[in-house]
Amino acid sequence: MSASKHTSDKTKRTAIDWAEVRARLDAAQAAGEQAWTPGADETGRILRERAHALAAEPGEMQTLAQSIEVVEFLLAHERYAVESAYVREVYPLENLTPLPCTPAFVLGIVNLRGEIVSVIDLRKFFDLAQTGLPDLNKVIVLESGNMVFGMLADAILGVRRIALAEIQPALPTLTGIREKYLKGITPERTVVLDAEKLLTDEGIVVQEHVSG
Repeated sequence: MSASKHTSDKTKRTAIDWAEVRARLDAAQAAGEQAWTPGADETGRILRERAHALAAEPGEMQTLAQSIEVVEFLLAHERYAVESAYVREVYPLENLTPLPCTPAFVLGIVNLRGEIVSVIDLRKFFDLAQTGLPDLNKVIVLESGNMVFGMLADAILGVRRIALAEIQPALPTLTGIREKYLKGITPERTVVLDAEKLLTDEGIVVQEHVSG
């Protein structure tokens, strides 16, 4: 992102009337408190995997070190994945408040228990097709340090491990801004996002806290 564009975006963000935003949020129905949690079977699987990791032999530990655990999800009928280490929670999309003077891929903000979190649409961010798609109804909340934002998803597929050796460079058609935020693609065409790069780009985050 160029310095002039970053400055322009920053100027636009500072023009947001947060008092008005707060009023709209207060007027909306309180956001649901029930975040997504894995079912009993999935929880058991995760616990067994972690127990196995603790008891693993050196060779097995090396294998684990050569893979990443990801949350896999559907978006525009395609499979995407993001490292679970950066996923704080998965939340139903409720009471989205649109914001003016923000990039097109920033759909708005939601109030997660008093914390204002910006929500982005990866379809627009990656210039994906916008027509004939299912409704987006899940928000994957990513967090690293003091950076937090949500990504829209059609459905959550689950948690699994992917060997680093299986992740190949992005397709030639994924260039520019899209390639910058990708780790690569797996043989079964799951696109693995680089959550760290997404979370360190302040240009895509609109964040403010609501006082109690």
